[in-house]
Amino acid sequence: MKRILTGILFFIFSQIGYAQSWIDLTQASVNRRQADANEFKEIVTVLQEEIATRSGVLPKISSNFEGSSEASIYLILEKNITELPSALRAEVLRLPLPTREGFRLVASAEKNAVVVVGKDVRGVMYGVGRLLRKAEITKGRVRFPSDFRISTSPKYLVRGHQLGYRPKTNSYDAFTVAQYDQYIRELALFGANSIEILPPGTDDEPTSRHMKLATLDMVKEQARICQRYGLDVWMWYPNIGKDFTTPEKVKNELLARETVFKAVSKIDAIFVPGGDPGELEPDELFEWMDKVAVLLKKYHPKAKIWISPQSFKPTKAWFDSFFRHVNKGYPWLGGVVYGPWVKVPIDQIRKIVKPSIPIRNYPDITHSIASQYPEPDWDPAWAVTLGREAVNPRPKDQKFFHNIVAPYCIGSISYSEGTNDDVNKFVWSDQDWDPKTDVRETLKDYSRLFFDADLAMDGALGLSELETNIKGPILAANQIERTLMRWQKMEQSASKTLLANPRFQMGLIRAYFDAYVRERSIYETQLERQAYEILTSGEGNSQAKAQKAMEVLSKAWQEPVAVSLRERCLALADSLHRSIGAQLTVVKHGAMQGRGNFIDNLDYPLNDAPWLMRELKKVEKMDDTQAKQALARLLGRTYPGKGGIYDHFMNPTSRARVVPTKYNWNNDPESLQSSRIGYGMNLPKDYLESFPRMSTPVPAVPRAWTSQIEVLYDNVLKIKYDELEKGVQYKVKVVYSGRFKSNVRMMTSDGILIHDYIKLGEQPEYEFEVPAQAIKNGEVIFQWNCKEAERGLQVAEVSLIRAE
Repeated sequence: MKRILTGILFFIFSQIGYAQSWIDLTQASVNRRQADANEFKEIVTVLQEEIATRSGVLPKISSNFEGSSEASIYLILEKNITELPSALRAEVLRLPLPTREGFRLVASAEKNAVVVVGKDVRGVMYGVGRLLRKAEITKGRVRFPSDFRISTSPKYLVRGHQLGYRPKTNSYDAFTVAQYDQYIRELALFGANSIEILPPGTDDEPTSRHMKLATLDMVKEQARICQRYGLDVWMWYPNIGKDFTTPEKVKNELLARETVFKAVSKIDAIFVPGGDPGELEPDELFEWMDKVAVLLKKYHPKAKIWISPQSFKPTKAWFDSFFRHVNKGYPWLGGVVYGPWVKVPIDQIRKIVKPSIPIRNYPDITHSIASQYPEPDWDPAWAVTLGREAVNPRPKDQKFFHNIVAPYCIGSISYSEGTNDDVNKFVWSDQDWDPKTDVRETLKDYSRLFFDADLAMDGALGLSELETNIKGPILAANQIERTLMRWQKMEQSASKTLLANPRFQMGLIRAYFDAYVRERSIYETQLERQAYEILTSGEGNSQAKAQKAMEVLSKAWQEPVAVSLRERCLALADSLHRSIGAQLTVVKHGAMQGRGNFIDNLDYPLNDAPWLMRELKKVEKMDDTQAKQALARLLGRTYPGKGGIYDHFMNPTSRARVVPTKYNWNNDPESLQSSRIGYGMNLPKDYLESFPRMSTPVPAVPRAWTSQIEVLYDNVLKIKYDELEKGVQYKVKVVYSGRFKSNVRMMTSDGILIHDYIKLGEQPEYEFEVPAQAIKNGEVIFQWNCKEAERGLQVAEVSLIRAE
């Protein structure tokens, strides 16, 4: 037994020692062949500068390939591997040969060296990126794991992100040339090989108060930076407006494109969306692309045009015509792009489009609701505060979204509207490189490289916990307090440099924001309950009860909770504006409304106060009889009467009535063939009212109306009711409050009309008689659809009420 125990202890301690074995690279030289000096110039500069920035030590450059007792970092191409010292070459050759853009990275403690062998020049860059990601670089010290061995090649050909210099973004329009240079460099360190830029004159304002350069001048700089790092340049170029066939329109549009194509030094591909924005029919679209292709070839002979079936008016005829053109095989066609507002699922597109025509993904990684990949079943508190475009690290979700679509694509360039999705970019790049990559490794690399070497694990956990914070009901999310504690511990020990780091600030602001919103949610839920207790008590007349209930509700802003958390959020918002020009508020920071200004929503009401206050003010002005009746209606708003049924579809019991399809979030996260919870309001202006601590009006309607069961396009929503009383006449009350202004029809599944097409957005509440023959054996299935070429429909509430 003693011998066994001794052996176990020896193994444990030997493993601990092994895990802590490092090569000291603090004084290492960067060795590259003299013949590679020009090709490797930028790569060596990146390695030197990234080490020097973090350690204060600038590595020297050498052409010594004879071997040395001093620490060395070797950079070399596979074709020249015989020039490596023999011992190092032998270690490298034990690993499999990489393919295009791949590399072998080997650490040798015996030779005090780290070797990067790239299949090509890009492979060397990506090998250097991996070296920097895995190294521990702190002030005055650089070290690398002595046991590190890897041979890796990218699985997907296209790996990149869209960086649009335009006012609509929540930060990009404030970037300097130097900030774009650094950001593009960092994306390359995680394997990106493409950057998508935007020309002037897209669906946006021509300029903003944040811009440092005119749009075309910055676009030229972006292309130059990509050339510097050996990356491909894509350009998203939508067709704005209508009628691209008249001579005058064609002339003007071609002149605009020629100005851009001539000015930009490098374009490898143009991506033209079929819609979002754009309104051309396919015949007109492809005829127009013929003209654009001639002009593009004049300045960028090898560039191709990629095109997407995105459309806000997706008729079957439109898609049939689009894919018919795609399959003709135009000489300028690079391939098809799949992205938001593509109605046809990607597996079907792959079957429709000829196998020789590639598909590139264009995933929406930047939005949390009203998007391609919304947060599923989000607590409404998050929907109204974090909203559509907050800082949104979703590492596990992003891996899932990537891997469900990736098998049909040659890679992806993400749709991004700012730095809010920063973590998601790096997760997506790692997944494009290798979809088997554990996101925890990506987060550790991200934290090690961008925060601090000592924060690799805590930073990774902190970022992952921000994703966990917003899953499930907010009132049950007590992990939010622990997440904040982790970030506060990092904050307390952080250097001034780290505290000014925008990536660290983005993590901090979410941790504080989440904690503040939860504290408010708990508090305002309690206040609402107290208000209802007052209204339902037998004490006092209706007007007095209304006044007292309003006094309780007003404590939310008159006696606010968690004030210090709120103040920290505001301070961090200012810091992010200073560091990267992040625009988290409209007035102070110059954000566009609904584009990243989530700090404006810090105090968005989290209970029914807007609606209750409006109704209770009316009660105050009524006589006793009217007030009593009005109060009864308010308290009984969701009570459907004897034998009736009320449903709001955030409620799991109500959600269970929705007739399922074979698709759900696990196999259809885009909800192209399944229902989901939608958020957003599209109500007449008279439903909006000013509210304390809010800079814009809020809907003074029941909170239940802010979320709905939703289907997209021409999908049919079916909701089943059973256990109804036989022989009883029912009425159905429906609330339509969602963001789409579609024409919606309601029927039963066997074709009995409840109401014909209604244009939504003009009023929320409707009530209809249910024909007696619609209910059979105590059951009825209602179904809703919108007209073809509309974006979808949402139903907030359904009440079945026994007719009098």
